[in-house]
Amino acid sequence: MSVTSSPQSTSRPRGAGRAAQLALWTVGVALVVLGLKFVAYLMTGSVALYSDALESVVNVAAALAALIALRVAARPADQNHPYGHTKAEYFSAVAEGVLIVLAALSIGREAIGGLLSPRELDAPYAGLLVNLGAGLINALWATRLLRAGAELRSPALLADGRHLRADVLTSVGVLLGVAAAKLTGLTWLDPALALLVAVNILWSGFGLVRESVGGLMDTAVDPQTESQIRRIMREHGDGALEMHDLRTRHAGRLAFIEFHMVVPGEMSVQEAHTICDRLEDAIRAEMPDSSTTIHVEPQDKAKHHGVLVL
Repeated sequence: MSVTSSPQSTSRPRGAGRAAQLALWTVGVALVVLGLKFVAYLMTGSVALYSDALESVVNVAAALAALIALRVAARPADQNHPYGHTKAEYFSAVAEGVLIVLAALSIGREAIGGLLSPRELDAPYAGLLVNLGAGLINALWATRLLRAGAELRSPALLADGRHLRADVLTSVGVLLGVAAAKLTGLTWLDPALALLVAVNILWSGFGLVRESVGGLMDTAVDPQTESQIRRIMREHGDGALEMHDLRTRHAGRLAFIEFHMVVPGEMSVQEAHTICDRLEDAIRAEMPDSSTTIHVEPQDKAKHHGVLVL
């Protein structure tokens, strides 16, 4: 006998509307930052500032991809998608990683050209101030996205937040490098720094793709969450003999949990079902965005491992 709890089957995932709203704001923030960074580049002619601005183009494209993915992920489960649409967020994160890699290659090409033909910078300090303003906006919004992404367990928002945080670190390095190039007169520092920026962005892009592909491959929940599930099984499994073969996976903000529960052979279906209901309610109370499937087995199926209730 199997009992399944699917609280998401008839409604939108919790926090879906808020995540989509944040994604929409991210598009606006990305456009403002892009404009400021290109103004800084035009004011200075710096290859490093150009690379920083080009990464902001990626930010806009990534924000749009996240917005579309979050709106798809917010749709409730239907006949063709009984497990919901939350995995759409991973496609957004993969797309963002690919865009970052492409931007890094483009920046690298520009930086190599600058190394071969270095040039003096024009009005660098005013341009650096404009770029600094853009960096501060990114830093504030990255913090907002990371907090919301962790709270809502949204891969798309977390990917955007991490990307913007990497962009902030890049901007700081660019500002210091361009200032150093102007103060020392070593014009090659500017394109050399742009090349370092490209390498950093490339690493960030590969990391995003790797993490998002893991989500698409149904990786298990993190060890802390699994320990939480096992604790709930121990505390609320009165009447059962043991629970084993715990398997988990996550799809966006949803966690899917399944395990086998061994009960005495003489226990009635109604009594076993009552234990299942108690376990599902306890799991849902601590993990609202979850779906639990419990397979009930008689005593002779006990494996004597896993969560031993008695």
